[in-house]
Amino acid sequence: MVTLLIGKKGTGKTKKLISLANEAVATSNGNVVVIEKGAKLTFDVTHKARLIDTDQYEVQGYDVLYGFICGICAGNYDVTDIFVDSTFKICGKDFALLDDLAKKLSVLAEKAETKITLLISADESELPEDLKGFCQYI
Repeated sequence: MVTLLIGKKGTGKTKKLISLANEAVATSNGNVVVIEKGAKLTFDVTHKARLIDTDQYEVQGYDVLYGFICGICAGNYDVTDIFVDSTFKICGKDFALLDDLAKKLSVLAEKAETKITLLISADESELPEDLKGFCQYI
């Protein structure tokens, strides 16, 4: 399952991600991964979650992020949840490419039995219709 947490800058998306990640760790029978740009969540997300800084691996762009997430799923079969903070900072703000990514991740999430959550800084009115099925608004 893929979920896009949508909200304008400053609406509490990252706080929600932290809460969701910590809850997932408490209830998961597997591993929880949090992908971020920069190491800003180190003290907010429990140490039981795997924090990955995209800057360390030079992850930039939608295709690279997709491949990176595929690699995480392939390398560890028991990843139950993946959270991606600041998706547009990692990939750039392009709704057509985001739509493509969401569709590809949806297929991956089903095959890998993993929940994937992406944080998107945008207004609901900016979203194309195709993406609205994936959205949860903050």
